[in-house]
Amino acid sequence: MAKLLVTTEGVENPILELRLGVNRVGRSLENHFQIDHPTISWWHCEIVLSDAGLVLRDCDSTNGTYINGQRVREATLQTGQTIQLGGVELLVETTEATVAIPRREPLPALPVVLPDGATPCPKHPRARATYECTECHAVMCDACVHHLKRRGGSTFHLCPHCSKPCVSLFPEPPKKRSLFAKFKQTVVLHLTGNKPRKH
Repeated sequence: MAKLLVTTEGVENPILELRLGVNRVGRSLENHFQIDHPTISWWHCEIVLSDAGLVLRDCDSTNGTYINGQRVREATLQTGQTIQLGGVELLVETTEATVAIPRREPLPALPVVLPDGATPCPKHPRARATYECTECHAVMCDACVHHLKRRGGSTFHLCPHCSKPCVSLFPEPPKKRSLFAKFKQTVVLHLTGNKPRKH
């Protein structure tokens, strides 16, 4: 990463390791780099580091900003140049903007089938595919399907890709009749005098 070295003696923090973006330098503690020297303004200058290089801008400082003895308002910095902020000198050691890209380990291969033999959902590989689109034939899990409840209690199952109806890959078993339903039928039979037919 780009680095400046303070060559004036008696200055704390003699190494300025610049970060990407704007780096503010001055006497105030609010700067990224504080140089506590009476000839430096509170907000003296800013140094912008990007992949295009290093740019120095003076922030209307009282004693000026100089590169190799020449006063500047804005200038591109080169390795080996000397910067003077008031009575403090700095050496441009390097202007490189090195960006470290972390190495990523390859993701483990996802199983073609789940442990129970079911087809996994392409979007949620650990979930079972429970629906298939009647139009594009995409398979998906319950979380992927758009469920649209209608009046009367029935529900539309729609494909998230083409909005066509989806059908369940595992049809629900017939519902068991409740005890109330059985009781209701018995009462109806008793009241009407009908006897249940023998099978």
